[in-house]
Amino acid sequence: PEVNVERKNELEPKLNDLKEQLNESSVSALFVYPIKSCAGSSLQTAEIVQTGIKHDRELMLVSVNGRFISQRDRGCEKLGLVKPEFLSDDLVQVDAPNMPKLHILVAKKSEEGEVIKASVHNSTGIKTIDQGEDARKWFSEYLGREARLVAMANDYTRQVSQRWAPRKSDQVGFADGYNFLLISQESLDDLNKRLPKQLPVSRFRPNIVLSGIKTPYEEDQMKTIKIATKKDKEVIDITNLIDLEVRGVQSGLCSIFSLHTTAALTTADLDPGTDQDMLDAFREMVPKLQYRHPHNPEHT
Repeated sequence: PEVNVERKNELEPKLNDLKEQLNESSVSALFVYPIKSCAGSSLQTAEIVQTGIKHDRELMLVSVNGRFISQRDRGCEKLGLVKPEFLSDDLVQVDAPNMPKLHILVAKKSEEGEVIKASVHNSTGIKTIDQGEDARKWFSEYLGREARLVAMANDYTRQVSQRWAPRKSDQVGFADGYNFLLISQESLDDLNKRLPKQLPVSRFRPNIVLSGIKTPYEEDQMKTIKIATKKDKEVIDITNLIDLEVRGVQSGLCSIFSLHTTAALTTADLDPGTDQDMLDAFREMVPKLQYRHPHNPEHT
């Protein structure tokens, strides 16, 4: 295609500045979320697998029709109080207020459990394996509605949207669409300056938090990100796999942000709508950050 030389010359200083900022930035936090839409855990190190950080969004709750259940659903905000933890590669422990601890031996083969066709937004027909009656009873009692816990079948691959992925082989677990969710601390700090109520980074559910980027929201402009160890012996390339859910703090998935996920949280702390109002106001202040989520066009 023909290159617009004038546009290229205009963008080059900005791109060079961004590269310089990235070279000076570092990863300040890592998070994993074993069950989609439940509480996450901070990590000091993260093992990277084909679908992103190991065990991230490896399990998911679904309704009777296979549709995924999340904090966005009315009455399910308290999923943020559910704390899952992988004790080993296939054993997960689940804890929540006023509930007994649940231990699940994760099943991923068709012969190990019922096969359920699940959906995540516009991604349908996902082959999943039901994790059994104990998990169904536990989550159904906790949520007050029928809910099944599922894992992706080991013989099924969920392809990353080819609109954004650089390779046909790129795959993802139960995340909305992409392998890694990233945000910069500077973007969050800028947002909090504009709001009457401070939001913690956990409210945006990122996997990777960058610090040291001088300009807020510069992560929106990143096409390729390489994260290297201090000794540069290992480089993790997450090209084009940055989830649009965090490519602007005004994601349409804002109902998730209304949950205060603190250690002392009780159901009395759930305040749906409060953060929605703040983020709506932010949209008006920074309209350029609006975008349309590729997997759910209704989320703008």
